[in-house]
Amino acid sequence: MKTALALALVCVVGIAVVLAVRGQQAGTGATAASGTTGAAPAGQQAGGAVVADVDGQPITADQVDKALGPALDKLEQQVYEMRRQQLDALIAQKLIEREAARRGVTVDALLASEVTGKVAPVTDADVEQFYEANKSRLPTSQPNLKAQIKQYLGNQREEARHDQYVKSLRESAKVSVSLAPPPVTRVTLDLAGAPFKGPADAPITLVEFSDFHCPYCQRVKPTIAELLARYPDKIKLVFKDLPLDSLHPAARAAAEAAQCANDQGKFWAFHDKIYERAPDASPATLKAIAAEVGLDMPTFEQCVASGKHEATVQRSVDEAEGFGVTGTPAFFVNGRLIAGALPLEAFTRVIDEELAGTVKTR
Repeated sequence: MKTALALALVCVVGIAVVLAVRGQQAGTGATAASGTTGAAPAGQQAGGAVVADVDGQPITADQVDKALGPALDKLEQQVYEMRRQQLDALIAQKLIEREAARRGVTVDALLASEVTGKVAPVTDADVEQFYEANKSRLPTSQPNLKAQIKQYLGNQREEARHDQYVKSLRESAKVSVSLAPPPVTRVTLDLAGAPFKGPADAPITLVEFSDFHCPYCQRVKPTIAELLARYPDKIKLVFKDLPLDSLHPAARAAAEAAQCANDQGKFWAFHDKIYERAPDASPATLKAIAAEVGLDMPTFEQCVASGKHEATVQRSVDEAEGFGVTGTPAFFVNGRLIAGALPLEAFTRVIDEELAGTVKTR
């Protein structure tokens, strides 16, 4: 059910780098699912092992890892997420097989009864609502578009019901997971003046680097909303700009306008409206949004016209690139880089690790 996301995470070159540089971690992860541990396979290096020598001066694997910092974290997290998703799929398979055997039915019959048989059909109204909400990003010339939307929504519902059913089976079984997350590098971000929501002293600071015209940033918004609802008073969400000029040339203007809205305490309202109108960031549209959210118009227009926040946005871009972030959305959880529009479960695992204080730092 998760093949699309798993494929999206596959980076052959990146995985090769991780397995070469962090061989010990790869060795641990490969055995952890069975609850066993052992020495790193031949050819792999322990963290403090010497991997090079220059005129008697050693270079260790730890030094290599530290120099790579968040870039290595990103690759290792991708490998870990792939392993974790595959592990969860294997656990789900065993739970479903066990339940089918207990009932004396086939797996297909069980899934037909508990998953597909309990999925609400997609109506024409559902399709129309989805189309109206997303038509600016849909290929209008695509043949049979409405039929494809209907199939997409049906698959979504079936996947959600499958996950819900597996969760119920898992809650009634004894499942222990010993697959350890990789060690992390924590960075210190400049959050001065950045718009945020949630308690200023929350135990979790979730920093999002985003592009207002990035479809993946739009796609992850419901996940972030769910996180804020699931962890009330635990998360401080901070927004940072990373307009991808080569892909979305109008996103920088939207980012600067949003910072002008932040000056008047209306950033989040402006933020939501921009995503509704994306990819339109014409001056007329930005003014219309400003009026809709109740900004003082002369002040807003003067702020935009003066280029007041050109440097603000560029500092954010430079900061992201300095930490190896080149795409959006990208998140830092208490200084840990989490890249991509990952599923809710990937975020909750990281947040739960942070709240439990169980994460190993490089």
